Amino acid sequence: MYDMLIIGGGPAGLSAAIYANRYKMKNIVITRERYGLLAMTHLVENWPGEIKISGMDLMKKLEKHALALGSEIVDDEVVRINKQDDGNFKVITKSGKEYEAKTVLIAIGMERRKLNVPGEKEYLNRGVSYCATCDGALFTGRVVAVIGGSDSAAKEALLLTQYAKKVYIIYRGEQIHPEPLNMEAVMKKVEEGKIEIINNANVKEIKGNGSVVTGVVLDREYNGSNELPLDGVFVEIGSVPNDAILKPLGVELDAKGHIKINRRAETNIPGVYAAGDIVDDPFPKQAITGAAEGAIAVMCAFEYLHKR
Repeated sequence: MYDMLIIGGGPAGLSAAIYANRYKMKNIVITRERYGLLAMTHLVENWPGEIKISGMDLMKKLEKHALALGSEIVDDEVVRINKQDDGNFKVITKSGKEYEAKTVLIAIGMERRKLNVPGEKEYLNRGVSYCATCDGALFTGRVVAVIGGSDSAAKEALLLTQYAKKVYIIYRGEQIHPEPLNMEAVMKKVEEGKIEIINNANVKEIKGNGSVVTGVVLDREYNGSNELPLDGVFVEIGSVPNDAILKPLGVELDAKGHIKINRRAETNIPGVYAAGDIVDDPFPKQAITGAAEGAIAVMCAFEYLHKR
């Protein structure tokens, strides 16, 4: 029996584990994808105390901290959460294991949004990627495109300039909208000829030769053609919640599928908390806010357990 079972091994989940140990709460972290999406981030420059650090290195520090204090971390996928008559929870994983806990923290993050166009599935890992940090080096000296206009898309494009000879940013809107510092960096690369931005355009199809990606088809002409020759396509159009375990549990979700929480990280179900990218936070998804929500969840769960 655990005092808190944490689902998710990203910034929110591991920060919660650190605090759970400090509150002497027996805890376990069950994570399908260790370190979460932050591990795919090339550089993190807004984590307090770290002027510049890779996402993977930052997550390994959080993991080391949690383990040093006594957390258990298990690589598995939670498929169901059942609330029992006594108020505790039974958590079942994909491997068939069952765990019991007095409280549960859901910090499962988000899944990459797909373009859902012809060729995307067919050429996955053969020119189509969702992680420049993971696959950027494979495109050294090649021509690639980043699909999206967010801050994440801009950072992916900047990372890819270290490898590719040319990076296109293809965005459906009037203008990409990264953070000001990243916008400055992108525009500098535009001046150098390393990045070219194609606005007001959607990718309708990803083309290939049967083995690898050869280009994309746009919904408008660019330089006299709807087809843009490419060696690689990096999709960065945001993320969507994975609600497979949420609906059966009965946690209240907003219209976009995010878990509704209050300032105490509480859901509508007593003993169930949520933190990180999966919650209905009005602010942009950030590691620092997820970590804070994880810490708050533990402190409130500690109070909840004492009242019980």
